[in-house]
Amino acid sequence: MINFICIVVGGIIAVYAQAEESQNTYLLMGGIVVLMFGIYRMSRNIPSKFDKEEESFIKTEKEDEV
Repeated sequence: MINFICIVVGGIIAVYAQAEESQNTYLLMGGIVVLMFGIYRMSRNIPSKFDKEEESFIKTEKEDEV
């Protein structure tokens, strides 16, 4: 929930700072930092597709010792 709020607030601040005639650079940078912080925190919780162990359709048979 905090991640989503950071993304929305950061986006609103960045758009607001960009929309003015004379852009407030510090306000724009702050909005972008809050936006990126929210995106970073959200991406940490998304599992990687490479972390999973690949399942193969080909099953190997164990060799029986004679």
